[in-house]
Amino acid sequence: MRAPTGVRYARIMALGEYRPATVVTNDDLAARVDTSDQWIRDRVGVVTRRIARADESVVDMAAAAGGKAIAACGLQPSDIDLIVVATCSMPSSIPNAAAQVGSRLGIRAPGAFDINAACAGFVYAVSTAASAVVSGNARHVLVVGAEKLSDWVDWDDRSTCIIFADGAGAAVVGPSDTPAIGPAAWGSVGDMADTITIRDRSSYLWQDGQAVFRWATTALAPVAREACELAGVDPAELAAFVPHQANLRIIETIARKLGADRAVLARDIVESGNTSSASIPLALSRMVQRGEVAAGAPVLTLGFGAGLTYAGQVVLCPRA
Repeated sequence: MRAPTGVRYARIMALGEYRPATVVTNDDLAARVDTSDQWIRDRVGVVTRRIARADESVVDMAAAAGGKAIAACGLQPSDIDLIVVATCSMPSSIPNAAAQVGSRLGIRAPGAFDINAACAGFVYAVSTAASAVVSGNARHVLVVGAEKLSDWVDWDDRSTCIIFADGAGAAVVGPSDTPAIGPAAWGSVGDMADTITIRDRSSYLWQDGQAVFRWATTALAPVAREACELAGVDPAELAAFVPHQANLRIIETIARKLGADRAVLARDIVESGNTSSASIPLALSRMVQRGEVAAGAPVLTLGFGAGLTYAGQVVLCPRA
């Protein structure tokens, strides 16, 4: 047997994003459910969120973001040989999104699979992609986090409709001469699986918000520190901290406990809501576009959500 031959290191080469055109404000929701702009801001920090059109799918958004990421790093679709889509909101379990994304983008016969680690999915997917590059199973991997959570939200349920939203973020992972994607600090808490659920195909997303809040604000700062230790980066050296955009109070609490005082904290939830596996690449893409993080600077990503699953990883910021 011959073993695959890869490279020593992998990196994120470029990012791409897609945000639906429809903006839903807190006042829009207050016209439907018993809430207010200030009540939503105080509890979850969301001011606006993007909602996809009825005829706009997870695959549509993933392909749009993926195409931008490929173009941004100067590659052609033919250069992509593996596609990994992180999502938990496809309308059905088969077919997967990844193969359809490849077809939309004109990528001929790529390896293609989806990852469902909910809100931690993008970090899981980047780590998987990096392993594929280093092992030699792929040279360039398109990684996409894409969600249409609006299909799974009860818009008369105040506890969920104020939080969740739609969108897609993508990255191309390829070879690197130096370390640029650190090891993942990942894990799960299966005995808390019933805190975020969709019971069956005719049900809506439900969560025990208080239980998730307590878990996230107590258990995840050590995971973030472990990811830094695995990468050999002190939290004080981080240029940015990009956690899953679950709830502004959650991410600010984790950041405070981590002690990364010099790091720019992603707060994309304010404008985009909670987009599950899409939230980290959307937030990082916006920070790069705004010039808030320099290319090559260390960034800590931290995904967490249904499962319960979590994953932290330090990556070097790609160029704009």
